[in-house]
Amino acid sequence: MTTVTRPPEQLDTPLHVGGRTLQSRLIVGTGKYADYETMRRALDACGAEVITVAVRRERLVDEEGRSLLDFIDMDRYTILPNTAGCFNADDAVRVARLGRELLDQLDNPGKDWVKLEVLADKKTLLPDPQGTLEATRELVADGFKVLCYTSDDPIMAVKIKEAGAAAVMPAGSPIGSGQGVLNPNSIAIILEMLKDNDANYPVIVDAGVGTASDVVIAMELGADGVLLNTGIAHAREPVHMAHAMHHAINAGRLAYLAGRIDKKRYATASSPWTGVISYIPGE
Repeated sequence: MTTVTRPPEQLDTPLHVGGRTLQSRLIVGTGKYADYETMRRALDACGAEVITVAVRRERLVDEEGRSLLDFIDMDRYTILPNTAGCFNADDAVRVARLGRELLDQLDNPGKDWVKLEVLADKKTLLPDPQGTLEATRELVADGFKVLCYTSDDPIMAVKIKEAGAAAVMPAGSPIGSGQGVLNPNSIAIILEMLKDNDANYPVIVDAGVGTASDVVIAMELGADGVLLNTGIAHAREPVHMAHAMHHAINAGRLAYLAGRIDKKRYATASSPWTGVISYIPGE
């Protein structure tokens, strides 16, 4: 009897981002959950090591006196402060520094990290390119490891890397839209351009993931990881979806490493035409 084993870990290497080594390539958010207990269970199910907290929007203490931090194991997770809700570089830089002060008090290893978002408007939640570059340069100069949210524009991605970002995070589709990777060609070009002279530079698809297959697609393109929030938090069963995302990130990565077969116009027989013993009924 054949024994089915887990894929050997030696097939892959850990993800290196901002001076840290991560075993999980899935990063998840902590917002939009119906309650803190569901969030805690979903975080546990997805297997992520890094979780984001929107510093500007997050109320650390709710109306019942409960703190978000009470439901997060600080020894298990690295918190990635997020500048979500900022619409100019000055606000984003200030929020990033507030996040650093908070995590410094908590002695969390993510205190010099920031997921940078500088948004252009509230309807599309697309990034403001000029503000994003300005904030990236200032935060890098201030010692931050900047994981930078951007559009799927390859030229902008190159500029962000050149500005010193520790990782570029192109959107698969608009934030919270659940549309998945709308333009895989752009993501593929970003990966090619950013990794041309630095194969280990991390590119993490961020935003728009709706279900597990979206994660698989991003990873099969060669992305180093995926960041998502709404796809789990707003699923009908968030904990089930968190399990699915955990399997999807691993399946997509392993498929990328394995290398898919070429697409062909016509069928290719899986068994050879020659050397087959013919059987004619009645003979």
